[in-house]
Amino acid sequence: MMNATELESKARWVWRETLKLHALCQETRIASSLSCAEILVALYYGGVLRFDPKEPLWEGRDRFVISKGHGSISFYPILADLGFFDPAELQRPGLPGALLKAIPDPHIPGYETVNGSLGHGIGVAAGMALGLKAKKSGSAVFVLAGDGELYEGAMWEGVMFAGHQRLSNLCVIVDNNRQCMLDYCRNVLDLSPLGAKFEAFGWEALEVDGHDLGALLPALESAKRLGRKKPLVIIANTIKGRGVPNLEGQPLCHIFNVKADDVAKLVREESR
Repeated sequence: MMNATELESKARWVWRETLKLHALCQETRIASSLSCAEILVALYYGGVLRFDPKEPLWEGRDRFVISKGHGSISFYPILADLGFFDPAELQRPGLPGALLKAIPDPHIPGYETVNGSLGHGIGVAAGMALGLKAKKSGSAVFVLAGDGELYEGAMWEGVMFAGHQRLSNLCVIVDNNRQCMLDYCRNVLDLSPLGAKFEAFGWEALEVDGHDLGALLPALESAKRLGRKKPLVIIANTIKGRGVPNLEGQPLCHIFNVKADDVAKLVREESR
């Protein structure tokens, strides 16, 4: 487990590596991937998840379902760094025969599910959580979902099911960057008050700054607190395209690319 300074340094490294991947594979969704970097760092370097890179499907692992698959390219450098696959793969994303694609799937060690179609992560994770509960397993199930993804009705079917089944071993983390594909969520379909909606279906709800590792870690750790009776949602308020001037604050940043020359400049400036 890393200390606070090490976690912050690792999050900055993930930010840089994510941009480098985008420079090599422009089909990747960079804005969505930058908003969840600290969430992923907290889970994998903060001592929250149980996992074994040498045995990705180890039965005793905690399950981590990435529902917003297109927006999880920042997970690639973490998996490589931890030994799930050869770091050399980070140099050839999207190429024919490469392990890493613009949209990930379960052939990448560390990914649990198919991630190309949005709106299914909570339902799939609820099924996993129910199965683990039936087996009296101590493993937990975590989900990373986008807020715009919550427009999908299947997500709320999963929320209702998990609340009814009192799946206390399930935690959903909403990457609440408040933007969907084509605009701000408030202009398309306002989700607020998001926490109250989950609570109405029998969940506990917490809200934190999704870029503050000091706030994220305690919230994530509470998901594994003994004695919890309900599933937990953590609403992590984030910034889409964080740290990239022509992405932050742009309603259409979801579909924007960052040119390789601009990536190189951003990485140099951040490394100073």
